Amino acid sequence: MTERFSHTRREVLRLGGITFALHALGAARADVPRGSFDFLVVNDTHYTDEGCRKWLGRVVAAMRKSAPQAAFCLHAGDLTDRGTLGESTAVAEVFGRLGCPIYPVPGNHDYLTSDDRSGYDARFPGRINYRVDHAGWHFLALDSTEGTSSRNTTISAATLAWLDAELPKLDPSRPVFAFTHFPLGENRAFRPRNADALVARLVTTPLRWVHSGHWHGESLTSHEGASLTTSRCCARLRENRDGSPLKGWHVYRAGADGTLARRFVSAPAVR
Repeated sequence: MTERFSHTRREVLRLGGITFALHALGAARADVPRGSFDFLVVNDTHYTDEGCRKWLGRVVAAMRKSAPQAAFCLHAGDLTDRGTLGESTAVAEVFGRLGCPIYPVPGNHDYLTSDDRSGYDARFPGRINYRVDHAGWHFLALDSTEGTSSRNTTISAATLAWLDAELPKLDPSRPVFAFTHFPLGENRAFRPRNADALVARLVTTPLRWVHSGHWHGESLTSHEGASLTTSRCCARLRENRDGSPLKGWHVYRAGADGTLARRFVSAPAVR
């Protein structure tokens, strides 16, 4: 099963019986020609044990088939369930079979304790706040965690300071895609208390989309022409909070005209 979402003119997006307005952005904000490319986004895999290794191996094989030419895969956090080195190692090994680079951000479950993220850091060094440029686009990976806390959190001063230093370096003609673990959309459950401070910075750029996880469900809000979404989990042993039985990932297509389209792809059934 797939769900296709595209940035064209204003259109209606229906997910789980809820209707959202999806606003046009795209070509009007793209100043330079650029080639189309696909990329994958997944979140909340919550690796726990060998059963997860086997199932995620099937997921990765299906992801490869869903986007054979994917340029890379973004992971919006909670790669693991307890943040151990063994779990992080297993996730790195499984996603290493994807055939394209993986760019993660940490989730609250990627910590061992409130101030120990050593397992994640060992297997994904430097993957906290960083930028990836590809085919005329800027991709911003932003750490939104506060240790193991799952709600009433605050995005760190370090993340805001990194973004303040990075924004002047961005090419204003390039569209921006950001990804975080905690939701940034207004009135979303588990939204950090200072999410507005991060969003206010992002919308000074040609921001197209922010993809987040943590809530385990599909949602969409719009802010100054950008789409702020959450997505279902892709975990063997976790459920969604939006009532959907589907687990999976999104395949995004970045258009040559600066537009974005995406489709949801369901994961293989859990055995």
